[in-house]
Amino acid sequence: MATQVAVASLQDSLRGKVIEPRDEAYESARRVHNAMIDRRPRLIAQCVDAADVMAAIRFGRESDLRVAVRGGGHSPAGFAVCDDGLVIDLSRMRGVRVDPGAGTVRVAGGALWGDVDHAGHPFGLAVPAGIISTTGVGGLTLGGGHGYLTRKYGLTIDNLLEADLVLADGRQVTASAEQHPDLFWAIRGGGGNFGIVTSFLFRAQPVGVVPMGITAWGLDQATEVLQWYREFIPAAPDDVYGWIGFATVPPAPAFPVEAHGRKVCVAVWCYLGKPEKAERALAPALSIGPPLLSALQRVPFPKVQSQFDALAPAGLQGYWRGQFLTDLPDEAIAVHLEFAAELPTPLTLAHLYPVDGAAGRVAPDATPFSFREAKWSMVIAGLDPDPANAERITSWTKSYWEALRPYSASAAYVNFMMDEGADRVKATYRGNYARLAAVKAEYDPDNTFRVNQNIPPKAP
Repeated sequence: MATQVAVASLQDSLRGKVIEPRDEAYESARRVHNAMIDRRPRLIAQCVDAADVMAAIRFGRESDLRVAVRGGGHSPAGFAVCDDGLVIDLSRMRGVRVDPGAGTVRVAGGALWGDVDHAGHPFGLAVPAGIISTTGVGGLTLGGGHGYLTRKYGLTIDNLLEADLVLADGRQVTASAEQHPDLFWAIRGGGGNFGIVTSFLFRAQPVGVVPMGITAWGLDQATEVLQWYREFIPAAPDDVYGWIGFATVPPAPAFPVEAHGRKVCVAVWCYLGKPEKAERALAPALSIGPPLLSALQRVPFPKVQSQFDALAPAGLQGYWRGQFLTDLPDEAIAVHLEFAAELPTPLTLAHLYPVDGAAGRVAPDATPFSFREAKWSMVIAGLDPDPANAERITSWTKSYWEALRPYSASAAYVNFMMDEGADRVKATYRGNYARLAAVKAEYDPDNTFRVNQNIPPKAP
């Protein structure tokens, strides 16, 4: 256990700051995005560069402290923080450097996707990511990464060229197709099991101002809409992206007053082809129903990515479950409508994100993200600001998830999972699990990095 002398020594070795429970900054520093997580680390090392990270991990090992790694702090399971251990906090490491000539973006390990979107947009470049700009680059990338650009340009990991990692022994290495190729394979979907990424190098894609649309229907129309959607998206060209789900219309100016508070089936569209072709390409999506609301406008890509940030602020109680779907049969649609009618709180949601197109044309063993045959990655998220509703949103989410299990694949996107146990992790990686365990044994044989969707090292 760390003594005060040892803590003082750690602080002397860092350019950043060491925070203890007695410090004024401790309460805010230990909080993560999900307010349902309430953990109290022994120390928080707020690192500002790779040298700080190297010193912090060595200190954690020497002091026999449990180690958690924080980037954006969005892990629904709360893996960015641990009780009685050391949090290595990268949130002050947010630099982004765009190389427009090479078409690449270098991103520090604690950056948020909004930082990347902001830096790339003046050059007409973007990196495939999620749909919320406050999400951390590190966690999303290491889990796979899907969002508006997935059908056109693949997952985030399909655009990762290299990464600098600090290993459990305190060394820094660069992982790429040429250097430490097994490690590079493992970090493209295997989560934070193998080291702390201090820098990512991504291939950037040409994305600027894009047509974005939104369509909303009453729940009485949702069966017809979902039956149409399950045929439309898989047959659509890669330029067309549209996620669909269930939500309660917020009291926002973008929505008609008469729709505020109404439970709806909603789809959000993004078109990546020539803008003048968007209206024709999305015409079926914007007219089926007819919808309660239908809109299409050209939007700078950073605004596309941040459009729903206000609906997912830090500090909500949150309980999530995920599933991969290869089909959307009528029986599953009936389950969706049953639970959509009972959304327990105004911010609670269920979304289906397409992960086909370019992402689906990658071999299942090319990266640890093995469910390349999936058509959708679903998230069910019980959300509410009031702790009194924690049990209510948790129970609804679990019941919804259980009811859908007969119609889903055996696993989920790791970034949509709570702490659900070893069997669930194994099922997610399928045939790639044994190779991941072998790489873990080589780079983290003592399982130092275990506050995650953990892959224990393969026994010698």
